[in-house]
Amino acid sequence: MPHTFNADRREKIAKQKYQVTNWPAYNESLRQRGDLTIWVKDEALSLWTARRRTSRGGQPKYSDLAITLCLTLRVVYGLALRQTQGLMRSVAALMGFDIAVPDCSTLSRRSKGLALPSTKSRATTSGPVHLVVDSTGLKVFGSGEWLENKHKTKAKRKRWRKLHLGLNLVSGEIVCSDLTVDDVGDPTALPGLLDQIGGRVEKFIADGAYIADGAYDGTPSRDLLATRFGEIVEVIIPPPKTAVASPQSVLVPSVRDRYIAEIQTKGRMAWQKSTGYNKRSRAETQMGRWKAVIGPKLICGRLPLASVFCRYF
Repeated sequence: MPHTFNADRREKIAKQKYQVTNWPAYNESLRQRGDLTIWVKDEALSLWTARRRTSRGGQPKYSDLAITLCLTLRVVYGLALRQTQGLMRSVAALMGFDIAVPDCSTLSRRSKGLALPSTKSRATTSGPVHLVVDSTGLKVFGSGEWLENKHKTKAKRKRWRKLHLGLNLVSGEIVCSDLTVDDVGDPTALPGLLDQIGGRVEKFIADGAYIADGAYDGTPSRDLLATRFGEIVEVIIPPPKTAVASPQSVLVPSVRDRYIAEIQTKGRMAWQKSTGYNKRSRAETQMGRWKAVIGPKLICGRLPLASVFCRYF
């Protein structure tokens, strides 16, 4: 149940209680959260060291694959660079690998501008895509934050990045993602998300109901979806509370006009059940899962990692 829609009577809604009926499976799932299982192919060991280059300058010691593996474990387990070095050193010793582990300075230097492998092929599905999109803010932790905590100085401006994710409700996988600056709106980032989808979109669900600006609710977003996937695509975008019907709603009502009329007659909660808008909660759950992995903030200078990691795992 949306918080903003029921904010005026939030205290009257009882807290939901859940009862676990499959205790063995639930306990095993909790144990698996702490399980660390790593498979290393022989090809990965052969590609651990970097190829020698013919140009002038120092020769790189570690390949991009080695740096990517170390930084992946760092993001998943929320480790510092020195702790990441210690974890990789212990893993190599336990598995009996005679490999050198990158130090913390090398990981910090190589992480900037690291070219991660493309994973767009995993997002290609054979059937139609039921796409639900959402975005969240990620705080950038940099020198300004350190100065504010250490010397009690006031930062000039808080810096944020917006992580946009698109979830396929049929398969449950993330099919598109993008990381933008904080002043890029959701409709502006939508064309880049749709470019990453190779299949046909049959249903599109997005936010935009409980605030005046409407988020994805607007003519540009609807026209873009109709141009990309045709008029057959079902667009489920809730209009804001201040939305009014178009002048031609009496003769030729649009989908948005029908949504506004249904909300006025039956109520917003009934409209959500009839259109299937409640399925957008799966995107909220997925967003919470990935924020638990990558954390609520980013390290300054390492911004591209978050958006790629969401498709890399």
